[in-house]
Amino acid sequence: MRDVDLTQGPIAGHFRTLAVPAAMGMLFSTLYNVVDVFFAGQISTDAQAGLAIGFQAFFIMMAVGFGIGAAMGALVGNARGKKDDPTTRRTAMQGLSFAVVTCGLLIVLGAFCGPLLIQLVSEPGAYRDAATGYFYWLLAALPGFLIAYAGNGILQAHGDSVTMQRAMMAAFVANIGLNPLFIYGIPGVIPGIGFNGIALSTIVSQTGVMLFVLRAVLRLRVIEDARPAELRPDLASYREIAVQMAPTSASFVVLFVSGFVVQYALSRFGGHAIAAYGIALRIEQILLLPVLGMTGALLPIAAQNFGAAQPDRVRAALWFCWRVGGLITLVAAPILWFGGGLFMRLFTDDPAVIAVGHSYLKIDSVLFGIYMMLFSINSLLQAFKRPIWTLWISIYRQGFGVAFFIWLLIGVLGMDVWGVFLGIGIAVGTGWLLSLWIAIRISREEIGGLRG
Repeated sequence: MRDVDLTQGPIAGHFRTLAVPAAMGMLFSTLYNVVDVFFAGQISTDAQAGLAIGFQAFFIMMAVGFGIGAAMGALVGNARGKKDDPTTRRTAMQGLSFAVVTCGLLIVLGAFCGPLLIQLVSEPGAYRDAATGYFYWLLAALPGFLIAYAGNGILQAHGDSVTMQRAMMAAFVANIGLNPLFIYGIPGVIPGIGFNGIALSTIVSQTGVMLFVLRAVLRLRVIEDARPAELRPDLASYREIAVQMAPTSASFVVLFVSGFVVQYALSRFGGHAIAAYGIALRIEQILLLPVLGMTGALLPIAAQNFGAAQPDRVRAALWFCWRVGGLITLVAAPILWFGGGLFMRLFTDDPAVIAVGHSYLKIDSVLFGIYMMLFSINSLLQAFKRPIWTLWISIYRQGFGVAFFIWLLIGVLGMDVWGVFLGIGIAVGTGWLLSLWIAIRISREEIGGLRG
């Protein structure tokens, strides 16, 4: 079983070991969602709308899983860096236990609150009914997501991002077969269940991901001798995990709300503007995958070396991430600026949608390197076990900043759709300056500064 000591050996090699599989895993996760959208489109427009809205409501609960994964990456990584096997094992086991307990609570809460949230963002009719039914089915997939994220955080803290990559590749392939099987069935053998078959496919495939990840966690050297009694909830451990989890999860919720703010602002310019933004985001996300792999790899590398009291290696990891991220930006930015229109045409032939989407991608090309630094700073702060600062950055950038600057540019200065995209750009740029100031300040306290 892969268990890499990230406190020794070349930093570049560790990034290569962690970043490439992580980026590939995220690519297949993105493609997984594309498959769901495709099959929903084969059913009806209402099914596609229901899929989008139902998943938005479910995403809030998934945000808790992202937070648990980040918490495990930081806490287990720190203990692993200190070569403290008992603490590593205890933290990992408590993390899995925390995920199970949290999952149970969220299922109960989601069953009551999910439909209410769907009602807030939809009108009565077929697509709302589809969204509500889809959401209820997805609740059964929540253990697969949360426990898998917790397990992946533990594995990444040990230098293993290959397991999740393989799991997501298998889930993607399974989803291609399971979607039509559950939607349409096999005549005379298995009855199809229609639109909700997409949710059932997610339940089955994500449960498989969870089991595959758990198998890898249980085969880790420090976990092999663990006893079931170590899963018993410990309030002190739960509190430590919650403190690390909450800011990251809250940041994703802020991101969720920010998306609604942008969509509301774009709605005044017509449905084509909203469609263009949605397509452009998909293009942006695909090009950001290498950056997300790099900055995600920074967390376990920095966490282990911070735990091992090796500040020089923490600094070296950050600067290596920035240098490689800068090279990726030099490639991606011109593609977004000059080729954005071409990429938009892969998704639509509407000239108005293409023009608006290309406008956003031009702004995005300027922001690409800034996103890279923002993501890496978030990973660094997580590694320092100071995630609360990532929340404050998110509240400013994705909460206040986006809403205020969009309002200023289109509400006060009367700009067109460019005002929305420039407002996002100003929020991101000023948020980057804030995060850089915070990173410099916290680094001085923890490792003597970013340059030593």
